[in-house]
Amino acid sequence: MSLIIAGERSGVGKTTVTLTLLASLCRRGVVVQSFKVGPDYIDPMFHQHVTGRACRNLDPVLTSEAYVKECFAHHSQGSEYTLVEGVMGLFDGIGNGEEVNQCLTDFASTAHIARLLDLPVVLVIDCSRLSGSVAAIAHGYSSFDPRIKIAGIILNRVGSDRHLSLLKDSLKALQLPILGVLRRQDNIAIPDRHLGLVPTAELPELDAVINRLADLGDTCFDWQNLLPLLKSKLPPISPSPSSP
Repeated sequence: MSLIIAGERSGVGKTTVTLTLLASLCRRGVVVQSFKVGPDYIDPMFHQHVTGRACRNLDPVLTSEAYVKECFAHHSQGSEYTLVEGVMGLFDGIGNGEEVNQCLTDFASTAHIARLLDLPVVLVIDCSRLSGSVAAIAHGYSSFDPRIKIAGIILNRVGSDRHLSLLKDSLKALQLPILGVLRRQDNIAIPDRHLGLVPTAELPELDAVINRLADLGDTCFDWQNLLPLLKSKLPPISPSPSSP
């Protein structure tokens, strides 16, 4: 078992949530292996800064579906917990002519990797401009592709206790576990620019931000339900084909 952190779209805080989970886990002294969907190289810099282990990319476009499976199985060895950060929105990928729910398939999307590795998904929702509509978003994402198991949701950028109450009331009927609540935090923002985050080498205050994320992670997640999902359950490794 492992867990994929997915977003309903880009910019909802997937990387912040992932780093918060990684920082809090590493503070406990456990070995954590992280992965990133797609060819992104900046987010993995942040993962490695926190875990001390190279983050591995899971990209079936530049490699193959078989390699993605082998990479995940091989690099999960020796770690107590594994975590995969998705890319863009859950179903954002490329088409290859097949159809899913009357739409072009989401090849190379986070959903594709979740199906390929048979991993549950936690959906991060940016709640900064939502109240009751959060239920429609969660319902749509959890029912769009029945092959995807949504293990729960994380509510990000929640404004107040009243705001949180409205969100929870709206979500009750869906019976989707709320696995984390992150309030609006101005002191943990990671700066970004065109097409991505500012690289780690350009952030002299990064260690202080990571420490604040670890503090936040200790209290904002439902660890009782999250830890079993994050625990490594290693798939069998097939022999690697000989390299040319």
